[in-house]
Amino acid sequence: MKRSAEIEALEQRLGHRFERPELLRRALTHSSMSGPGREDNQRLEFLGDRVLGLVMAEALLGEDRKASEGQLAPRFNALVRKEACAEVARDVDIGAALKLGRSEMMSGGRRKQALLGDAMEAVIAAVYLDGGFEVAREMILRLWGARVSTVQQDARDPRTSLQEWAQARGMTPPAYVETARSGPDHAPVFTIEVRLASGQKADATAGSKRKAEQEAAAALLAQVTAND
Repeated sequence: MKRSAEIEALEQRLGHRFERPELLRRALTHSSMSGPGREDNQRLEFLGDRVLGLVMAEALLGEDRKASEGQLAPRFNALVRKEACAEVARDVDIGAALKLGRSEMMSGGRRKQALLGDAMEAVIAAVYLDGGFEVAREMILRLWGARVSTVQQDARDPRTSLQEWAQARGMTPPAYVETARSGPDHAPVFTIEVRLASGQKADATAGSKRKAEQEAAAALLAQVTAND
């Protein structure tokens, strides 16, 4: 099957030339573009998530041979969650090659975290089916790069840490309140305030509620632990 310039450019960024380029095309096809004779990437996404999980579990065991399961689990989650996959997808500009329906394209689908994360998982599956596990493993470790060795610093969700801090002091869990929203519908910006029963609070602004909540929690956690 003849390759487009777009597919060849993405292959170079991925570091894998497909024997079956139709696998990569399928991995890049969102459900908004599926139809008779054109499969979307949802089944590949399912498989890619499992391939990524195995590679990361193996890598983490090798990275820290003394870590307990309780220490490894949050590191694993940080490496395989949708946000991490979307970050890597942005690094190799998967968004530029996505096949989207008109509505998704008009609503900024090439930049959406969920679509990018799903596509990254689908691409992993495509590489696995095309070249085998070792080829997929090499690509994943190369694309994730230093994230694997530095994940210990970033694995804890600040929302979880703040909640544990509050509970240890007999407080109710922190409350998160959306105080502002701006920007167009396809690229909203949220401001979230997190409050403790003690009256302490902090806020943050980001392009997703989850990110804003995390940043607000991190700010409040830094504030309260400085006084411990």
